[in-house]
Amino acid sequence: MNYKKTMEYVETLKSYGMVPGLNSIMELCKRLSNPQDTLKFVHIAGTNGKGSVLAYLSTILKCAGYKVGRYISPVMFHYCEKIQINGRSISQKALSECMEEIKDACEAMTLEGLPHPTLFEVETAAAFLYFKKKECDIVVLETGMGGREDATNLIKNTLVTVFTRISRDHMQFLGNDIREIAYQKAGIIKNGCFLISDRQEPEVFSVLGQEAEKKNCPVTVVNSAKKIKYGLECQKFSYVNTAGKRFLDLEISLTGKHQIENAALAVETIGKLTEIGFLVSEKQLRKGLLETSWQGRFEIVEKKPLFILDGAHNEDAAKKLAESIRFYFTNKRIVYIIGILKDKEYEKIIAETYAYADQIITVTPDNPRALPAIELAKVVQEYHPHVTAAGSLEEAVEMAYLLAKREDVIISFGSLSYLGHLTTILKKRQKNNAERKAGK
Repeated sequence: MNYKKTMEYVETLKSYGMVPGLNSIMELCKRLSNPQDTLKFVHIAGTNGKGSVLAYLSTILKCAGYKVGRYISPVMFHYCEKIQINGRSISQKALSECMEEIKDACEAMTLEGLPHPTLFEVETAAAFLYFKKKECDIVVLETGMGGREDATNLIKNTLVTVFTRISRDHMQFLGNDIREIAYQKAGIIKNGCFLISDRQEPEVFSVLGQEAEKKNCPVTVVNSAKKIKYGLECQKFSYVNTAGKRFLDLEISLTGKHQIENAALAVETIGKLTEIGFLVSEKQLRKGLLETSWQGRFEIVEKKPLFILDGAHNEDAAKKLAESIRFYFTNKRIVYIIGILKDKEYEKIIAETYAYADQIITVTPDNPRALPAIELAKVVQEYHPHVTAAGSLEEAVEMAYLLAKREDVIISFGSLSYLGHLTTILKKRQKNNAERKAGK
């Protein structure tokens, strides 16, 4: 298959929906000679922060000289971003080659009367296949949804299992009770691996601890960062890991109050990996933390007015966004652009964030699960009087700039699925403005 045919094949796979369970991915990978069994993993689960922790870990390990695979979802700009080695996306040619091999295996399965693997299962198998072919030293892997019955849970060689904060999300699949959700996430814990967790609600930690005890896994809870210096372009903190090693004045480039917490979790994880042979010097750790970037996470894309993109798509992420807004932008006038998927708890997201906005613009994300802008605006009106539904993302951007003065702040959030398109619109706008100024 060429890349065009590959993308057509991917579109057909969307019809198979989401099917929890490991039987199909196990059968598919078996027919591919189980590429995942040749790889070593750091496996990350949680509700929010998985992507940021993955970005820190993969960048630090790259700076230490390792060949690091990372598999992410969703993506912002192009499909190949899902599968990366040392921050470089899989090529269209390599993706097509992997997908052709997988397509043959899927067709053989259906001819034998077996269910066709889902899109996520196919993508996961493609990642494993590519990482094996490229002989990655280690793979940093985040779960798609949940954990226990997530396709990524096929793996066996987990060195470290990492848990970011666990809260309520994907409840139609994972359960309404926080313990049920934690139980699903805890399913990725493997026998004898290290378990590193952010601070959790007592019910969550009880579930993780019980599973860790069954699997004979030592449990580490991340310590609090100290001497924190927040900023919009650079943030600093000191950290003493649970082995007693002190790191003074670590620097990160990622913005957002919660990023200190994510970075501390990454530092603790690197300490455990060093214990088992993945040696990382303090210089390499510092370099990796500072070089880590992660698009769409409280990301500043323009100044005057400040324009920020954030993938806050559930209640917990909305709370963290609200915390950052209070911290960085007290007494600032703020304009929101919000686009949310209809299967999210959009009322809770709005309830957590509406109070900080002067004006709110709603949009429809380019996603089959999108909540239409008009419907979202009706919900927002119950909380906030100044809301407008935009007919397009381009219209929303122009409205935001008309409403915001140079000293104001524009924040676009709700779903990562439209932030890539928004970034493209902003870049085009910047280019047109630069050309107009040059013409003068």
